[in-house]
Amino acid sequence: MTTTTIRLPPELKARVARAAARAGTTAHGFILEAIAEKAGQAELQAEFLGTAEERYAGIVATGKTVPWKDMRRYLERRVKGDKPTRPKPRALAR
Repeated sequence: MTTTTIRLPPELKARVARAAARAGTTAHGFILEAIAEKAGQAELQAEFLGTAEERYAGIVATGKTVPWKDMRRYLERRVKGDKPTRPKPRALAR
């Protein structure tokens, strides 16, 4: 494991110490967990945005999309256990 030094303002250091005590861990463990959680959130957001960009590029390339009312109806039927036909993409209204 490598070492990284961070400087915390006194009040933040005290808050971390109190939170760690309530969580039953050390300040070090609490900080590691917080950093891992934040990194995970950033990775999920990057993945989400990447997927959104890919889908938008597909819409731009084809000029087609599925209207929300059709997709919602399809998803509601799937949730109920039905096996509905997937809605077909249509040209965007201009």
